[in-house]
Amino acid sequence: MANRPLSRRTFVRLLSIGAAAGVLAARRTAAAGTEKLSVKDPAAIALGYVEDAAQVDPKKYPAYVKGSSCENCLQLQGKPGDTYRPCSVFPGKRVAVSGWCSSWTPEM
Repeated sequence: MANRPLSRRTFVRLLSIGAAAGVLAARRTAAAGTEKLSVKDPAAIALGYVEDAAQVDPKKYPAYVKGSSCENCLQLQGKPGDTYRPCSVFPGKRVAVSGWCSSWTPEM
């Protein structure tokens, strides 16, 4: 069997199985690759990220608007209803929808 050439049918079958396995692995990696953003992350510190917008110091962040949070920010992605969702400001991380950072942009 070692020197036996592959038939076209067998080759296509193996290629299809490999492609399907690759797609499944990519989906798992994408889902597992989004971890929660830590408030101690250097990027979070630089932008004043907090998990609860009520903790924002308005003196330190005068651009803070009462009532603003990640939930009503244009940068927030993902599906509504999740308490942690991806954010375009912090790639590969999920932020608390009740959180806030200085990159807050009002939804249109």
